[in-house]
Amino acid sequence: MSTWYLVADIGGTNARFSALKPGQLESELQFFHSVDEYPNFENLLEIIINEIGQVTGWENPPYKACFAVACPADADRISFTNSHWSFSQSKIKKFLKCESLIVINDFEAVAHGIMELKDDEVIQIGGGLPVKNRAIGILGAGTGLGVAGLLPYDGGYHIIESEGGHSDYSPISEAQGEVVRRLRAKFGRVSLERLLSGKGIFNIYLALCEIRASKPTYSSPAQIVDAALSKADSDSVATLDMFCEGMGSAAGNLALTFGAKGGIYLAGGVIPKFLDFFLNSNFRNKFEDKGRFVSYLKSIPVYIIRRENLGLLGASKKLIKVDNND
Repeated sequence: MSTWYLVADIGGTNARFSALKPGQLESELQFFHSVDEYPNFENLLEIIINEIGQVTGWENPPYKACFAVACPADADRISFTNSHWSFSQSKIKKFLKCESLIVINDFEAVAHGIMELKDDEVIQIGGGLPVKNRAIGILGAGTGLGVAGLLPYDGGYHIIESEGGHSDYSPISEAQGEVVRRLRAKFGRVSLERLLSGKGIFNIYLALCEIRASKPTYSSPAQIVDAALSKADSDSVATLDMFCEGMGSAAGNLALTFGAKGGIYLAGGVIPKFLDFFLNSNFRNKFEDKGRFVSYLKSIPVYIIRRENLGLLGASKKLIKVDNND
């Protein structure tokens, strides 16, 4: 019998799993699946357990499990914000037959993972050196928009969980204001996530096409990004420009809110798809464009996370901290 742990990072689009031994941060036993392909979470979980058993020969259930989920994680019923899945923590624990199941917000997992990043796993955009033991802000665009805070101290750190991605989007230009006005007509209320996410890119694009009286050519965020990168379509270029500027403004607000002299980290799978475009955009200008507090923000470094599967790393780090009673 082999003692093993199960960790997962479950977003609105992809579900990633890994099986590892106690104390391991990473494992080659990783399994990725699309959320849309499965009617419910339990269907996929049964497949994952079978896959792990076939690969490893382990017949016993996991001793512990940690799932990072893209939604609030403080109730027994877990209902995903940007997918059709939901599950009961108590029922999943019983299904797994594990000793303990820990369910955390996906950006708590990202925050744990950030503490393990190496220098070559981030790209710095402006600013100077991070200040030791000062707050860190985390912002990440994927299917939705995740936000968290990190408070390091000598010998450890605290994580501030957040649903900041659902804060109100505040336009800072006439063009953004026009886009928000049209999105309000559709959604009623417009949060940061409505623009600063994969789905947000599509929302911006459709609104700009309406404003410009253009017929929408593309039907997915990926197509819009490809068109912008090849400069095949001015509406797509304007869409990514507005996304980058909005991310800059939101990241600057987060830095002011947390006093994030330890830096701002940009996570999620969206920005790496057009990294060079983002690096050459107005992101940093909008990050610092805070009136009397420009000088306060100039020194704060912003890092784009290049490392893949940071949520899995963070979920395993959570289990290690629990094992060590941290």
